[in-house]
Amino acid sequence: MLAPKGRSLLLFSRDLRVHDHPALHAAALDGEVLALFVLDERILGADSVGANRIVFLLDSLHELRYSLRALGAELIVRRGDPVAIAQGLMIQHGITRIRMSRDSTPYARMRSSRLEEVVRAIEGELLLSPGITILDPDLLRTGGGTHYQIFTPYYRTWQRARRRELLSPPGEIVALAGVDAGTIPTFDELCAGADPIGERVFPPLFKEPFSPGRAPGGESVALMLLQRFLAGGAEQYLLASNQLGEEGTSLLSAHLHFGTLSAALFEWELSALANAGAEAAIRQLCWREFYHALLSGNPRITRENFRERSTPWRRDDAELAAWRRGETGVDLVDAAMRQLLKEGFMHNRARLVVASYLTKDMGHHWSEGARHFARWLSDADVACNVGNWQWMAGTGNDTRPNRRLSPQRQAERFDADGRYRARYLSTTSAQEQLRLL
Repeated sequence: MLAPKGRSLLLFSRDLRVHDHPALHAAALDGEVLALFVLDERILGADSVGANRIVFLLDSLHELRYSLRALGAELIVRRGDPVAIAQGLMIQHGITRIRMSRDSTPYARMRSSRLEEVVRAIEGELLLSPGITILDPDLLRTGGGTHYQIFTPYYRTWQRARRRELLSPPGEIVALAGVDAGTIPTFDELCAGADPIGERVFPPLFKEPFSPGRAPGGESVALMLLQRFLAGGAEQYLLASNQLGEEGTSLLSAHLHFGTLSAALFEWELSALANAGAEAAIRQLCWREFYHALLSGNPRITRENFRERSTPWRRDDAELAAWRRGETGVDLVDAAMRQLLKEGFMHNRARLVVASYLTKDMGHHWSEGARHFARWLSDADVACNVGNWQWMAGTGNDTRPNRRLSPQRQAERFDADGRYRARYLSTTSAQEQLRLL
């Protein structure tokens, strides 16, 4: 039988905030809350997860712990298998209810299935709430009942769909007492195998150093960037977002990925501006929604072509290494690749250019680019990373699969004064790239 309303395990994943957090809000109404984040050993040890994402995560965990303590709660930090750890804490503290945000990646769905088995065995319940995307990725369907595969009709339907109510942080959270909070390790401690509660030593992680110019994580940083964008950048977004040498984007992509900013709140604030720039930014948010929906309906695209390609891919390790280091000899491509290594970020227009160059000019498989981006981008969202790479490679949902972006032409249009290229080619030498790779 179910435990009486009064005690929940709230499992955080990539929803590391207290504002507009439906699962947190519901858990606070339940009664006592055990708020848990697990440093998932399977994710940490993956080759596709690089230092920049890990450090951004650690920043965000510190902020989340601070915010929860201000509300009367505590963030419990563990390391290992989140399902096994959740199960152990539930048994130890007599909890039969798990709350968490719904996610649609293949790994997240497998985790939810395992958690379902855990709660079923104790006649409990797993309650999934929205919060990672604006709309549930499985909500919108075509007339035939399938997930949308073309962006424009998805966008039209998405615009008309009803939004959920935005939520303020809970006024108070009652923490479940008697649980060791654990420590949030530093990046070096984590790589050395540190356990937050010191009970065991994990195998060391072998990660490249994080980018020296990476941006910090955390909810307060996200909200500050949001306000800055709303105050001036959003209005100019339509004209400035493609200009490589300008600060024309929101710089919020990593915060959307880790959930330090609610995508629903971002859209609501943009909608209130009611100008062309804000509308263009909302359209970009919809691209994120579309790729999450596409992945939810087609989980195979993380490893297989969405659309078949007749031309065989090339393989040249020396060429790939030069592309990764930013040493192709093509100025715009090299500047963009060096920005990635230096900052753990790349301008969206530049991402399209380097993807086109790798797959269309060099003929290399899109997965090589997606893997490199996943290792270096702080915002390496699985759905968006794979979706964008396949789109540009001509194997995805692009209705013009032969689309190619000339680096020279793109530089003339979007870096006419050469500021972007000069910034990264002059300050980051090839020798510095070699030390990073």
